[in-house]
This record gives sequence, C-alpha cells and structure tokens, in this order.
Amino acid sequence: MTHSVSDGGPALVLIVDDNPINRYVLGTTLRRAGHEILEAEDGTQALEVLQHTPRVPDAAIIDVQLPDMTGFEVCERVKASPRTAGVPVLHISATAVSVDDRTQGLNRGADAYLTEPVAPDELIATLAATLRYTRARRRAETLAERLHQLHRTTLALYSAPDAQQLADAAAFGAAAVLDRPAVVRLTASDGTVYTRRAPDAAALEPQALDTVAAALQGSGVHVMPYESPGDGRRHLLAAARTKSGRPPTCIAVPVAERHAATDGEEQDAELLAQVTHTTALALETLRTYSEEHTLALTLQRSFLPEKLPATPRARLAVRYLPASEHAEIGGDFYEALTTPSGLMVAVGDVAGHSLEAAMVMGQIRHGLRAYALEGHPPHVVLERLDMLLRTVARGATLTLCIMLLEEAAPVLHIANAGHLPPLLLRGDADETYLRDHGPLLGLGLPQPPATRVTVTEGDVLMMITDGLVERRDEDIDTSLSRLSAIAVKGPRAPENMCEHLLRNLPPDGRDDIALMVVSVGPTAPRE
Repeated sequence: MTHSVSDGGPALVLIVDDNPINRYVLGTTLRRAGHEILEAEDGTQALEVLQHTPRVPDAAIIDVQLPDMTGFEVCERVKASPRTAGVPVLHISATAVSVDDRTQGLNRGADAYLTEPVAPDELIATLAATLRYTRARRRAETLAERLHQLHRTTLALYSAPDAQQLADAAAFGAAAVLDRPAVVRLTASDGTVYTRRAPDAAALEPQALDTVAAALQGSGVHVMPYESPGDGRRHLLAAARTKSGRPPTCIAVPVAERHAATDGEEQDAELLAQVTHTTALALETLRTYSEEHTLALTLQRSFLPEKLPATPRARLAVRYLPASEHAEIGGDFYEALTTPSGLMVAVGDVAGHSLEAAMVMGQIRHGLRAYALEGHPPHVVLERLDMLLRTVARGATLTLCIMLLEEAAPVLHIANAGHLPPLLLRGDADETYLRDHGPLLGLGLPQPPATRVTVTEGDVLMMITDGLVERRDEDIDTSLSRLSAIAVKGPRAPENMCEHLLRNLPPDGRDDIALMVVSVGPTAPRE
C-alpha cells in the first residue's frame, strides 16, 4: 500500500522502548510500511535525540514503562519544548492497559494510546491517522503564517516611496512569505534597473530572470520552474506586469527540498505569483504617481509668472518648491508686476492641496493682476479678491500678502490678509517682521488700510509661505524667530539670499514653498 504525505504516508518515527525485541518488531513493521526509524532505549536518550537530531521526527512511539522515567513524563517534556511541541506521541504498553492508564496518557499530551500486543495493521493505521491530523494542522498553521506575511508584505510594497525601496520590500517580503532567500529585479519609470537579494540569497544567473521575462506574454503573471545549468539547483521564477510593453517585474526563489513529491511547490508557486503581481501593481502605482506628479508640477507652474519684471525700483528673486509627499497640485503662488503706482509683489496660499485649490489659485492670481493694473491700492485689491473668491469658490479661503513699492517715493504699502508677516532687513543686523494684518480672504470681512513703511536703498524684504518654516512639532513664532536669525546672517543679494534660506531651512516635504526676496533700489546689494 502506498501513501502520500497528505494522508499519513512515509515519516521519520522515533521508537522509545527499553526492550530491544520490541524496538525491532515495531521498527520492522514500520519500515515495511515505508517509514524511517530512529531508536532510543530510555527517556533520557529519547529527549537527547529529539533535541539534537538535524531533522525533527514526524512522530514518536513511546513505551509507558521506561527505566529512567515514565513515558508520560517523556511526553510532557516533548510537548513542552518549542522544537518538538508539534511532534505527535503514540503511547504503547503491555502492562499499563487500564482505562485509568490510557486516560492519564491522553490527558498528559499523548495523541494516541495502543496496548500490546498490537496488530501491525492497527499500528500502521493509527500512525497514519495521527500523521494525517498533525500534518493537516501544520499545513493550516503554515498557510496562516504565510498569509500573515503576505499581508505584511503587501502593506510594505504599497508603502514604498520609490522603486529602490520597493525592490527591497519585495525581496525581503518574498523571503518572509516563502521562508527562503529571494532575488528581485524591477525597472523604475526612469529606466533604472534595481536588483535586490534577501539576506543570504544564493547567486542566480541573470539569464534565469531573462528566461521568465521572455516567457511572459502581454500583461499578467507567469510562474515557471527553472534548473540552474551550473549546479542543477531548482528554482521557481515569476514575472509580472500590469500593462503590455512595461518591463516585467521578476522574482526568483529556490525550491524547498521538503517539497519533493508533495503539493507544497504548487502552493509556493501561487504565493510567489501573488507577491510578484502585487510588486508589479505597486510599481505601476509609483509610475502613475510619478507621471501625475510631473503633470501636476507642469500645470502648477503654468499658473505662475514666466519671469519677474525688470525695474529700477528693486531687484527680485523667487523660488517655488512643490511638496514632495503628494501628487496633488497645491495652492501656493507668487506674483510680481509693474503697475501705474509702482512695483507690486504678492505671495499667497489657497487652503488645501488639490486640483480645485490650484484652479482657485489661478483665478485669484489673474484677478490680482487685473485689479493691480487698474491702479487699485493693495487693501482694495484684497477686498475685490475676497468678493471674487466668494463668487467663484464659495467656502474656499486664502491668505495673501501684497506689497506695493511706490514708483516716485521710498514708501512701501503692505496689505496682509492673514498671511505670514514679511521680514524686513535693514543694514547688517536689524530685522523686523511687519506684523500688521487683516482677516484671511473668503470670509467677507473688511480689510484694514495698507501699512506704510519707509524704506531705503539696500533694504531687503522677504515674503514666504508656511512650507519654508512651519514644522508640526514647533510653534510658528519659534519657526519665524529661526528664520529671522538665519536671514540676518545671510547675503543681501536676492538670488544668494534665496539659496541661503533654502540651504539652512531644508524643506520637510509636507507643504509647498513660495519664497520671494526683494532688494530695494537699483544698486546691487552685497553678495
């Protein structure tokens, strides 16, 4: 009669009995049924074999009456050890055959209890039944653990911020799911190829991954066996892609020796296919994110001025840095234009990060230009923009600071609708925040008249959005104090000042940054 692993077939069995004749009879019977045998003559030797044999036995047949301890004690110690807790124990005895004996054996951890003399068929059938149950339970536990690892791997894959870290997550994830080394190869959207190996992953010829990549037709996933021509080692290879024409994502793992002549390799192939396909999906998500981010930046920059005006009243420099943690378009913007009254500059921020916020920003910026070119003073421009905002985007809010440097006089008019205060630098060590402001736009509240400030040639003004200074774990006043301390030590040339601020206040990537530096007068300030 033949058996498969799933129905209690061939196993490594430990026989523990102080009677050599009994060991011989039991061993002969089991060998004829296809099992391998280990032997021990007492409890101490049995525990030694169980703890130090390279392969843990699949089952143990233990005589109840042993010279150094009872079989019940041996069973309890087997079940208490993490290494052998899953080994099923069959008690056997010619003397301890009462109901109390059998009950005690089962209560103390045995999986079955046989009394001698036992018929060979009964012994083989009882062992097979015990193995069927034990192996089914182990398969269920292994599958549950694998599914748990697959879930964790999926989360790690979709959390990877770039292709390089995605390759790392895929390699370690495949190794965790399949409990063996793994090799991953994927291609980023810029064409960079990343190959990653999980710890201790054996070298695999590049042509192996090329083989499965070539076998994948169109989109989907393909898994195939592969035997290394050099050493004959067997591997499972998988390739997947979500769209035809994309470079495939490939993962390779060695075939586990324990799966010879079992259905385990089929399960491995299914899990490998799942990990590879999920990796390809996560890679496509990153690719889409990159494409959308590029499109968002292009659209966003199209709403901003193409160049700054050239005027003898001031020298200007500007920087715009989009947030790096999202692909949505933000609402930060700046403007600079020459009006009948002088040079008008502005920095604003529409609440939110979305296409809607960007569209509102575009409308506000065009309205700002129109009202400014009509010659309205800054606070009137703010009031008209408030009405426009409540008309085209009811419920939206906006902070905006406008500064007008008069054409014929060294006077600066500042109208601030709830925005961060501009910073004024005079000389080498005098810095002042111009903090007067009115309510943010979108609330329908009146704006106070603009604040008038007399400036001199060489004075430098800075206008920013909160992405430059705001940090989640810090009060905004502390952030502004740090900005002024850094700015006062920086160069006065606008371009150099922008670089100085960004170098010493590196963005945290959570919000957009708009930064404008204005140096009063035509004379180049010190570098």
